[in-house]
Amino acid sequence: MNNRYEAGYGDDGYGGEDQYEIVGYDDYGRPVYQQVPPRHTPQQQTYDPYGQRQDYAQGGYDTGRRQPVPPAYDPYGTQGAPYDPYGNGGQDPAPGYDPYGQAATSGQQPRVTERTAHIPQQPQPPEDTRSEVPPAAPERQEAGEGGEFAFAEEPDGESEDVIDWLKFTENRTERREEARRRARGRIIALGVVVALVVAGGVGYLWYDGKLPGVSSPGTGTGTAVAAGAQKRDVIVVHLHNTGTRETSTVLLVDNTTTQRGTTVLLPNSLALSDDSGTTTTLAKSVDDDGSSGTRDQLDTVLGTDIQGTWRLDTPYLQNLVELVGNIEVDTDTDVPDPDAKKKGAAPLVHQGRAQTLSGKTAVAYATYRGPGETENAQLKRFGQVMQSTLRKLSSDPSAATTTVQTLAQILDPPLTDKDLGTFLAKLADLAKGGKYQTVPLPVQSDGTLTAGTSDSVVKNILGGTAKSPDAGSAVRVAVQNATGTKADTDKARVTLLGGGFGFIEGGTASGARTASQVVYSDAADRQNAAEVAKTLGLPDGAVTKGAVSSGADVLVVLGQDYRPATS
Repeated sequence: MNNRYEAGYGDDGYGGEDQYEIVGYDDYGRPVYQQVPPRHTPQQQTYDPYGQRQDYAQGGYDTGRRQPVPPAYDPYGTQGAPYDPYGNGGQDPAPGYDPYGQAATSGQQPRVTERTAHIPQQPQPPEDTRSEVPPAAPERQEAGEGGEFAFAEEPDGESEDVIDWLKFTENRTERREEARRRARGRIIALGVVVALVVAGGVGYLWYDGKLPGVSSPGTGTGTAVAAGAQKRDVIVVHLHNTGTRETSTVLLVDNTTTQRGTTVLLPNSLALSDDSGTTTTLAKSVDDDGSSGTRDQLDTVLGTDIQGTWRLDTPYLQNLVELVGNIEVDTDTDVPDPDAKKKGAAPLVHQGRAQTLSGKTAVAYATYRGPGETENAQLKRFGQVMQSTLRKLSSDPSAATTTVQTLAQILDPPLTDKDLGTFLAKLADLAKGGKYQTVPLPVQSDGTLTAGTSDSVVKNILGGTAKSPDAGSAVRVAVQNATGTKADTDKARVTLLGGGFGFIEGGTASGARTASQVVYSDAADRQNAAEVAKTLGLPDGAVTKGAVSSGADVLVVLGQDYRPATS
């Protein structure tokens, strides 16, 4: 073991060499040596690290000289303390115990002497060796069975407290994170709900036409789609009072484009023209020309396309109200009982809001015209009864058809029970949804329409664009008098009918004009307008392009330069 050191090194002064033996290994796996005391000295006092003095009888004599002790290699800076590989306070291990797994080669190892191990020419550990992880220091040794030592960990109560604290902290952090996640989820859900409510409200306002500055298909005038391009279903209703033989006429309009319904009140004084061009009124047309003739004349004047006529005599109106289960109407006057025999008797219908009307009282209110009232007052009451009846009618087409069939009416062709029931069910649904209105058709004192009337009702509600005439039919000419002489209208009518043109009463202008005008709206009617001007004796310069009254192809405004033809 010692042949690796140079000869003569460690001379003890007696002509011999110092002897070393391995006492263990350091943390890097290198052997640790200690000097073996010389055997030829009679007696040598050694250093006991445990505070005891021991004498080794080796034979010979003691000179009293103390050999110098070379410093031992101490990689941990323990300042010369003897290496204790067992960590047991310097106590000897059990016999035969080898902590490094090597079998013992001798018996009891000698104690560590004062002259600690000296490693001659011991180099520093290489970099790769120092980088290795040193073996863990042995734990506290306790003697086990058979005198061997066993490694045991001393229980530590503080470690359990630390683990409990870490668990508590971790759980508390997780609870906080979970609370934050739940709060974020609630905030996101609340934001989504608010956004949906706002979007739904804006959409409803847009659809209902109540959003400022934005048009929608739900508006009453249908500004989102051009009035002429909207689709409408129209039925004319003639109420016949079997007691007085008077009639009242309304148009029921279902605008399928804007999803709105309208009752248009038509005054009996509305001016119409028959097939011969003769001017008549709506009331006379209903009595003389019947349902089909009046429907065609209304189409001509209003530019509508009426699909059918519903003649509703007062007994059928009474049965209809009874079938829907009475109605509620905001009445505007008291209606006396026609069967009362004494003056001052209680009225049959009381004035007030939400008055419940049975079939009999509904007919009495719809046909009542008080002293000094115009026909428009009675027509308005009939419109109220119709709208209230629609609100009580079933929105189901089958149920509404059954109600119509129960009336046992004979309808004018081409209208059938199923067609009428389906049409009324659609209007009932609109009336229940608040998308229904009742409007009058304003006319002048002579029954003619004004330009404002054409824009507000005829054009916007009825879609009043002039119909294209059938092949071979006469050009329809509307005449508006601005000469100041009412007789000029009849003279122009006779002249136009004689020239093969159709005549439409255009009413009287708001003020007199000096020059006449012949107006056309479609370029295809320019030649027709020129022919009309020539027929009436007006100059070619009077022909111009502009707006034309609904139902007409050409509009003539008679000015003071018009000179009627003499017979």
